[in-house]
Amino acid sequence: MGPSGSGKTTMLLCAAGLDRQSEGTVHVGEMALDRLSERERAKLRRERIGFVFQSFNLLDALTAEQNVTLPARLAGKRLSRKRARDALAHVGLEDKARRRPAELSGGEQQRVAIARALAGEPDVVFADEPTGALDLASGRAVLDALRAAVDQLGQTVLMVTHDPRSAARADRVVFLADGRLVGKLEQPTADQVADWMARLEG
Repeated sequence: MGPSGSGKTTMLLCAAGLDRQSEGTVHVGEMALDRLSERERAKLRRERIGFVFQSFNLLDALTAEQNVTLPARLAGKRLSRKRARDALAHVGLEDKARRRPAELSGGEQQRVAIARALAGEPDVVFADEPTGALDLASGRAVLDALRAAVDQLGQTVLMVTHDPRSAARADRVVFLADGRLVGKLEQPTADQVADWMARLEG
């Protein structure tokens, strides 16, 4: 978290290997990203990183299940139907596998995007404002799905958000200002996060 222009998205892009950092190192597990070629970084992103963005990035012509399996197909791999269905079940959409995005609510579409990110069993999922385009109830369902991925699947999730209530669902919140780490909270409450943000933005 941090004020606008603090470097949140830049940090996420560098951590995910989508941008190269100007100094320091980024590791995904034991792999140092700055030592990899562009092709190796693309392979690492495909195989070990999941993404959830504010825009759902689902293909309208495909069903929910087909959207979940698409990244594996593009990588030349086969994701079993059971694994796709299990991922949809994890986000509470096992009964919507054959629906197309236009037949789903915004919150359901974002949960399909989460299922797609989880289906490949990545080392880490990067979520950039995953509730930003959703109403309160839909946002809560999306956060429930991400929290369950951590608690039930042992998944690591790194999320950028502007919302203290969303941040309060995390185990740890780190605060950025002017591209620098300026503080952190463990097991935060929404009020604690809001207080930090008020100080940073004041």
